[in-house]
Amino acid sequence: MRSDGRKAGELRPVRIIRDYLRHPEGSVLVEFGNTKVICTVSIQDSVPPFLKGKGQGWITAEYSMLPRATQTRNIRESVQGRIGGRTHEIQRMIGRAMRTALDLTKVGERTFWIDCDVIQADGGTRTASITGAFVALVDAVIKLYNDGVLTSTPIKDFVAAVSVGIVNNQILLDLNFEEDSSAEVDMNVVATGSGRISEIQALGEEHSFTKEDFDKMLSLGLEGIKQLIELQKAFFEVQGGIFRKKGVREARL
Repeated sequence: MRSDGRKAGELRPVRIIRDYLRHPEGSVLVEFGNTKVICTVSIQDSVPPFLKGKGQGWITAEYSMLPRATQTRNIRESVQGRIGGRTHEIQRMIGRAMRTALDLTKVGERTFWIDCDVIQADGGTRTASITGAFVALVDAVIKLYNDGVLTSTPIKDFVAAVSVGIVNNQILLDLNFEEDSSAEVDMNVVATGSGRISEIQALGEEHSFTKEDFDKMLSLGLEGIKQLIELQKAFFEVQGGIFRKKGVREARL
């Protein structure tokens, strides 16, 4: 048993609340245990210069953490005058994951801004952000469809993410901060509803690891993602490739 009472292959309690904020086209609060992230999607009727005139859209992501999202106060990056390397890495990861989910050739020249703001951190903030951002993105796309702007809801597949690691020689799913900070190996897995892998980040922070370890971690991560995608499906019904919102505001695992 782990310090929080979970089994090795067990997710933390997960909760997603949709329509969490009033103004964005899509917004959720996502919780993985004590990690809490607000994910919003805003739509801009233009694209970056490198896409102008090409008739397709774009997705970009920003990620930040409140100063007291952690045990001690961190200085805001805006005050420091620069974005740190970790933030850049996470933003790009979220953006890549969301571009896996949406067919950008069918949304016109529009940019979907994904904003993920961590209000409380206890490990797994990037995987929680991806899992929650997908729900907010689909809600935003459905709004465009309902408003008659789009003729379809070009979502290619569900997408979610989870962390896996080796702690004290044991493979664990969905690491909290205590586990993550002492992990010998840390992995983040992003995958689709059909089980296709979008991205893997794996790092032997203190030790190298074997292919057998990698395979076991990947299998456990994919099993966790299956559960997260079932949670996402609580919010949507899909008929003839068209996504529609169910009358569900909150879902839990």
